[in-house]
Amino acid sequence: QSYIMIKPDGVQRGLVGEIISRFEKKGFVLKGLKLFQCPKDLAQEHYKDLKEKPFFPGLIEYITSGPVVCMAWEGNGVVASARKLIGATNPLQAEPGTIRGDLAVQTGRNVVHGSDSPDNGKREIALWFKEGELCEWESVLTPWLVE
Repeated sequence: QSYIMIKPDGVQRGLVGEIISRFEKKGFVLKGLKLFQCPKDLAQEHYKDLKEKPFFPGLIEYITSGPVVCMAWEGNGVVASARKLIGATNPLQAEPGTIRGDLAVQTGRNVVHGSDSPDNGKREIALWFKEGELCEWESVLTPWLVE
């Protein structure tokens, strides 16, 4: 499982549908989705590994500045594939065809977050979704996508 979050700039710019569509077209299954105003304490917990970085206060201010879209995605190799779909952290270094390469211009406003490992995916999903907020289902397309 991978946690994907459309950041406030992506929500404000009306990119939610396009970003979700890219994951659906790849064949991943959406297990959880919510529009959410992130409180400061949750933002600090999510980004706790960056606490000592000079940009941390600005990051927390930004991520709490407007609604985010929280998503849990599932599928074969979802974490690694999601990272490729998203592109490099710095949009100017992100390949064309990636979300950041196509839709973002600045590292501080790079539209989307994605889990960087399966373990972090589990941790982040548990952090952002409460019990009962994820749906267990299988797409009818799965047999056409996976052997």
